Parts: sequence; C-alpha cells; structure tokens
Amino acid sequence: MNPVSPSGKAATGLRTQHVALAGLSRRWRRLWLVAIPLGLVLFVWQATQLAKEQALDTLHKDAENELRLSAANLNGYLLRYDYLPSMLATREGVQRFLASPDTQDAMPLNLLLDRFRFTTDVSDVYLLDRHGDTLAASNWHRPNTFIGQNYEFRSYYQDAIAGGQGRFYGLGVQSLERGYYFSAPVWLDDTAPDARPDGVMVVKVLLDGVEDSWAEQDAELLVSDGDDIIFMASRPELRMTALHPLSEEEHQALLQTRRYANEPLPPSGIEAGDTYGKQSRIVSFAHGPLSEGNYLSLSRHIPEFGWQMHILKPLTPVIRAQWIAGLMAGGLYGVILLGGGIGWQRLRLRREREEFAERERKTLARVRDELEISVKHRTRDLVSSNERLSAEIEERRRAEDNLRQTQDELIQAAKLAVLGQLAAGINHELNQPLAAIRAYAENARSFIAREHPARADTNLEQIIELTKRMADISAQLRQFSRKSGEREETVSLQACTEYALRLFQSRLYDSRVRVEHAWPEHTIWAKADLVRLEQVVVNLISNALQAMKETAAPRLSISGEERGDRVTIRVADNGPGIPDAHLGRVFEPFFTTKAPGSGLGLGLSISSRIVDDLGGKLQVYNRPEGGACFTLTLARAAPPPSHQETLTHA
Repeated sequence: MNPVSPSGKAATGLRTQHVALAGLSRRWRRLWLVAIPLGLVLFVWQATQLAKEQALDTLHKDAENELRLSAANLNGYLLRYDYLPSMLATREGVQRFLASPDTQDAMPLNLLLDRFRFTTDVSDVYLLDRHGDTLAASNWHRPNTFIGQNYEFRSYYQDAIAGGQGRFYGLGVQSLERGYYFSAPVWLDDTAPDARPDGVMVVKVLLDGVEDSWAEQDAELLVSDGDDIIFMASRPELRMTALHPLSEEEHQALLQTRRYANEPLPPSGIEAGDTYGKQSRIVSFAHGPLSEGNYLSLSRHIPEFGWQMHILKPLTPVIRAQWIAGLMAGGLYGVILLGGGIGWQRLRLRREREEFAERERKTLARVRDELEISVKHRTRDLVSSNERLSAEIEERRRAEDNLRQTQDELIQAAKLAVLGQLAAGINHELNQPLAAIRAYAENARSFIAREHPARADTNLEQIIELTKRMADISAQLRQFSRKSGEREETVSLQACTEYALRLFQSRLYDSRVRVEHAWPEHTIWAKADLVRLEQVVVNLISNALQAMKETAAPRLSISGEERGDRVTIRVADNGPGIPDAHLGRVFEPFFTTKAPGSGLGLGLSISSRIVDDLGGKLQVYNRPEGGACFTLTLARAAPPPSHQETLTHA
C-alpha cells in the first residue's frame, strides 16, 4: 500500500470543505426561499387585519352618528304633527257640524279640512263620528275619498273614542299609501261624569318625504316595527318586506290587523354574519339590489313609536383600506427585504454598492422632483378646471332662474298687452257712464233747488246704477290682470268664455262682429287653473278679431263639446286663414305675421305653454269654408258637489 502524500491530504480536505460549504449554501437558499414568502404572507395578513379593525371602528362611529341624526330627524318630523288633531277637534265649525251632520251641508267643512291640509302639508284630514264612519274629509273631491268609509277597526279610532290620543301607522285602506296617523277625540260635552267623545279627528302624514332625504346618504336606512316588518326604507325594493321569513301564522295574524292590507310581505333576504361590538354586525343580502356586497348593520330603538331604525353602511371603505394596507405592507416588506439584501451585498461589494446606492439616490431624487412638478402642474390644472366648472354651474343656475322669471313675466306682459289693446273700448265704456253721471247729478241739484225730492231721488238712483256698471268694468280688468296661483280647480268652460267675451264687448260692438255660440245644454267642466285658462281664451279671441280686421261681415264662432274624459273649446273666425307655410310655426316664440310694432309673436306661444302645463293640447287648422279654427283640449272634470252652474270669479 502506497502512503498518501501530504499534498493529497490537503487537496482532499479542500474538496471536502468546498462540498460542505456548497451544501450549507444550498440549505440556506432553500430556507430563504421558504421564509421570505411566509414572512410576506404573515406581514401582509397582520397589516390587513389591523387596517380592517381601524376602518371598521371608523365606519362604526360614522354609522352611529348618522343613525342618531336620522332617528332624531324622523322623530321630530312626525311629532311636529302630534298636536294638529287636538287643535282641529276644538274648532267651533267641526263641533257644530258633528252636533247635527244630517241637517248640515258638509262642503264648508270639507273645504276647511282641505285648506288645513294644504297649510300644514299633511296628506289627509278627516272627521269620524262615534261609530267610525267618515263624515267629512279633505279628499272629498277625489275618486278614493274617505267619506262614507268606516274605520272602526283602526286602533287610532279606538284609542281616540276611548278619550285618549291615537297613533297608528300602516297602509291606507283606500289609497294604499304608507302613512302615520294621529287622532284626537272630539267632545261636544265633556263636563258630564259619563261623557264620551262624539267623534274622532284624524290627520294622516305620508312618510315619503323622510325617505327622500335618506337617499342622499352613503348608507341604507330601514325602519321596522315590533313585528319585524320593514315599512320604511331608503331602497323602495325593501319596503313592505320582513326582516326574517314569516310563518303562516304570523302572516295571517298581520293580515287580520289590516295594517299592511294584502301585501305579501316577503323576506328581505338579510343574512346575519359576524358580530362587531354589542349592537352591530356584518350582514349581507341573499337577493335583491344589495346582494352584491356586505354591510355593517347598526340598530337604534325609537321608544316614542316602538320602532327600530337600522343603518347599513357598505364595507367598501373597509375593503379599500385592507387593499391599501396590504399593498403598503407588501411594499414595506419588499423595502425591508431589499434593504437586507443590499446590506448583505454591501458586505461583499461595498464599493459597488455605494456607487449603486448613489446612482439610485440620484435617480429617485430626479424622479421625485419630476413627480412633484407633475403633481403641482396637474393640481393647478384641476383647481383651475374646478373653478371654471363651478362658475359655469352657477352661471347656468342663474340663467335658469332668469329664464323661469322671464317666462312668468312674459305671461303677465302678454295679459297686459291684451289689456292695452282693449284700452280704447274700455275707455269708451267708462266715458259714457261718466257723462251720464254728470248730467244726472246736475239735474238732481236742480230738482233739489226746486224742492222736487222724488225726481231728484230718481236721478240719484240712475247715478248708483251707472257707478255699479263702472265698478263691474273695473273688476273685469282687475281680475284679468291678476297673477295666477297655478292651482288646478274645477272650471266651467261656458262661464270662462263668457267672461273673456265681456272684455271684448266694446270691440265686438264697434267692429260689428257677430258672435255664434254652440254649447250643449248642460255645463261643461274641466280641470284647469281659472286665471291661466281665461288668458288663453282671451288670446284666441284677440287673434281671431285681429284676423277679421279686413273682413266685410266678421263672424266669431265659439263652441264646446265633451268626448270621453276630454273636453274641447273651439274658437273660429271667417278671416283669410293662416298660410300653409305658417301653420307649423304659429306656436313658435316671436313668430308673427303682423306688421312691425303690432305684436311680439308671444301670445300663441305663451298660450301653448300654458295649455301644456295644464295637461292639455292647443291646435290650429284652416276651415274649408274659410278662416282659422283653434281647438283647446283639456281633461274633463266632474261637476262640483254643489252642482252650481255659474262660475264665481274672485
């Protein structure tokens, strides 16, 4: 056996050392390959959990504040109507009618309740007798009026007829609208020991106004009653649903109360998740418009009504915060890992690392400077754009306000323009009575001087008649020039056209215009604003007289008819008609075929807009026998309860 040389032993040792170092390096690499991803996962998970807790805490505080304010708003909105039925119950007119309803006309009380409803901005006001039958109501003129209905089954009646204040919420039997009811007893004699209320005054308040304000919040608001029925919600799809599925017994019990009529009351689809705090939890929806996300749910009890108000805040900010925290944690972890790698590399290549670090520092500084400059430029551009946009929005708003005001002023100006055209005839009508008054006055003085009191009294009676005639002429002008209240009412078309013709009485007489009427024997009623409808008819008659200015035997035809649920007024003349090229433009603003200075071309345009606002239609065509005919179509109205055939002007 040959002995091993010392150099061979050294070489073998070196190989063994290299193999050991290589094996150790491979084990460290495998360890780092496992430790680095595991550390990244743990680091990011911990950061997202911390961000989730902080975001949930912030969201919870915001939800508590919004819920508290919303509950206070709902409470204040409803309680401000609590005193109204008690106040109405003490009205002398209400008690006088309730004392003998069979011998009195209910219409004055209906009108009183309707004015009270309009003033207080409630839905309905009505009076029940001691048996629960409705005697008078503010909606007396509607098809679904409460008059004649019995509400003895309602708890607000039962509470009030027992002598207390009543409250109730639910769907209306006639209107099927959600509302809250306040009631109070009406006493005719509360001094007797065994006295009972003789009636009940009820005020109904709609809940839509509160829900509309909820739509502006970045949250979903729900209100449920003691039966867990959601009867108020910012989402219409969630109204009249149940927080949890109802059993058949629960559903039948609710149907018997008639609180929610025959609504199916399906489950809302809310699914409860993890709890967060004492009064909040994470919820989701199995179906419906909110099924695509999760929400933080908080509840608050409203003891005044026995309700629960719930707020659902979407978890989008929490998820966004987790993503941002995860990305920042990943970036930070990468920075730490990169720093460790750089430090390790610095142990090996200090000089190269310093040069590399210097280059990176300069590059990052340059990029940061460029980024800051870019951000400043972009921010300045955004601020400038925002200021321009705000100025444009404000200018547009002012323009809309000016346009609306100008339109109203044009309507009033058109009326005054018609009065200007009638001024000559009206002046003639006033001058004749004035001359006669002076003559009668002089005669009366002469008769008094001659001691003929009887003949002087006759002249004074004539003076009184003439002054009454002048007052009627002045009243016509004042009525026509007044501004409209833009409130629909039941209008007699015959009376409206007769009033318009009285304004042109002098002009019709001077121009020898023959007026032909074609009306049915009964009165035609329409839904319209009386003042604005009179203005349209006056404009049509004025245009017809202007068109017949050169006609030898002018003839004005006014007729009306009923067809289904619509009524029609026709104003026709026997003038030259309208050229076919102009038929399509007669309702355009400022379009006129008159000579310069004879008109602005706004009368028919304004009339068309008024008729559109009234829900009607204004059309024109040329008659085969000559002349033009304007047709005005409106919605038909039922005769007023009093069946009066004359229209009283204010």
